[in-house]
Amino acid sequence: MLRPFWVLVMNTFTNITSTKYATEQDFRLAILNALLRTPHRNVEPHIPLFQFVHEKDPLFFGRLATWYFDNGSVHDLKQLFIAFMSTSKFSDEYRDAGLAMLQKLPPYQVERVVGMVKGHEHDGKFVPGIAPSLPRSMRTAIEHYLHDREKNHEAFDNVVLHARRPLKTLYASLRIKPGEYAQRVLFDNDPPAESRLYVLKQLAKLEDPTEQARLIVENKLPYRVAISGLRAVTPAVLVALVDAMTPQEVINNLSSLKKRGAMGHEDLRKMIEAKLEAAKTDKRVSALKTRAAIKSADLDSEMVEKVEAVGDVQIKSKAKIRRPTAILVDKSGSMEEAIEVGKQVAAIVAPICDAGLFVYAFDSMAYPITAKGVELSDWEKAFKGITAGGYTSCGIPLEFMRKKNEYAEQLLVVTDQAENRAPYLVNAMDEYHAAMGVLPTVVIVNVGKAGTWLQEGLLKSPANIEVDTFDFNGDYYSLPSLLPLLAGGTRIDLLMEIMATPLPVRKPRAELVASR
Repeated sequence: MLRPFWVLVMNTFTNITSTKYATEQDFRLAILNALLRTPHRNVEPHIPLFQFVHEKDPLFFGRLATWYFDNGSVHDLKQLFIAFMSTSKFSDEYRDAGLAMLQKLPPYQVERVVGMVKGHEHDGKFVPGIAPSLPRSMRTAIEHYLHDREKNHEAFDNVVLHARRPLKTLYASLRIKPGEYAQRVLFDNDPPAESRLYVLKQLAKLEDPTEQARLIVENKLPYRVAISGLRAVTPAVLVALVDAMTPQEVINNLSSLKKRGAMGHEDLRKMIEAKLEAAKTDKRVSALKTRAAIKSADLDSEMVEKVEAVGDVQIKSKAKIRRPTAILVDKSGSMEEAIEVGKQVAAIVAPICDAGLFVYAFDSMAYPITAKGVELSDWEKAFKGITAGGYTSCGIPLEFMRKKNEYAEQLLVVTDQAENRAPYLVNAMDEYHAAMGVLPTVVIVNVGKAGTWLQEGLLKSPANIEVDTFDFNGDYYSLPSLLPLLAGGTRIDLLMEIMATPLPVRKPRAELVASR
């Protein structure tokens, strides 16, 4: 069973502060590293940790919350940061900063933030809230948030089409009186004739595909909403739906489109390919969702290449790694998961590594892995043939690198930390340091039932090796969270960047009232 995150942080803090090299920066970075995890909709394990950080160092917490809102990739963590900032007892400035970030969220995320504050259900279990009650300032901010959206009927319709239930929950649970238009659309189910919600109701009554397609195109009805109200889906209707979809929606629904015959229809296929081309430069597109789409949709090889190309371009746009890097992937017995994670990490890191990249799989032997290119798809192919088996020597790939004079300033080791054969990593680090004149920093990606053997050995070394850990819990969408640990300059550079992040400022209340 995986340890709770706050236990991990306290253990890391104890290990760090027990050395003569302990600094306040080490403590903050130990917390930062533990925060960069994906809760996969379950934020409960993170709540004690967030409380600890906020109370121990609120100045750092506020900057970290703001920095992660701008740079992080996990929505659940952004929401939890906002929940703590919006209810902070530290200062009015912090509460205003939290509410300023809240205003930028879509309604379904605002509802989740409210649930984190008041308490919410997860997998049939009640998760207590982080505050005794919702602060009045937060309720007022959400009231302004909703009323601002009511002003633009077309935009409000769009929100309802995508998030009807969360929107209704916000009004009802916070006892916010909806305006006349919101009342008709949300609660009376009586949308005006000019509303897109009215069009959706008419769409379900039609049987003429041409007329259905016309309504979809003219009103830009979202795919999942429109498809649920149709008795039959013809090519003409699919053309209209794809035309109205964003590039991310096309990627998310590739499996559904394939099942409905879109890939075998020449015009539809060209439309999908055009959307994929547009996805390369769309900042809203997630690189890892392209890979999930490929796995679930069972696409042909030509379409797979086009979807992979989207991921390649998107990954390159996220960050740059400017330090020579080595990825060491444990392929010993029962490490199938490590191989899969290592493959995907290499695919994420390779396109943005400007200063040299070495990739090795290892058991008690090291296996250099070389891709024919730097694209995501090239690394997927390069890992073919790597299978789990053998004993574990985490130091053997570093020995290979030393003998081949391969220079790296940081190591990313994907393993369960069960090292049982020499050369051990801590000893190999000493020899590498002596030979190459550099002591690499180490990021351990824990997979499976990971222990702490490797981490503890490195932390106890007199060489003062910098060690970060990242717990992989099965969610591949979490892997981009590794990039801040690899793309920064040094650990202190990352801290300085966070501490230099200004808190967002909310509009004065007078401006909000005037805008209503």
